[in-house]
Amino acid sequence: MTEQEFLTKMKDDVLLTEADITMDMQLENLVEWDSLGLVGFQAMAKLATGKKMERERALSAKTIGDLYALLK
Repeated sequence: MTEQEFLTKMKDDVLLTEADITMDMQLENLVEWDSLGLVGFQAMAKLATGKKMERERALSAKTIGDLYALLK
């Protein structure tokens, strides 16, 4: 998955926001990054990688880019 594909999925499927997001955005500043956003990211990660994304790993991310790096 490319960075642009990831950003689109995060925006449309996980965060459910109309706002533009970037790789360097801080998750703590996103109102949409809550428990539902976390679960949505975990589901997207499972579909993208075929592996379970541990909650603690996802919560260690500070930026959208950090989440993308976890998929690698």
